[in-house]
Amino acid sequence: MLKSVRKIARALRAPSTEDREIAYLNGAVDRIDLEYRQRQIDRGLFRTYY
Repeated sequence: MLKSVRKIARALRAPSTEDREIAYLNGAVDRIDLEYRQRQIDRGLFRTYY
């Protein structure tokens, strides 16, 4: 029972910043695009400051 609750909770949680960054990098089509995306992440594309 507890295992299925954990599975459901994991499926419903929002992706972390790191998960979103990795997915963004995985979408690169070539090396140039990958380097561009890395620079965007370094500049704080996925970081939110309050």
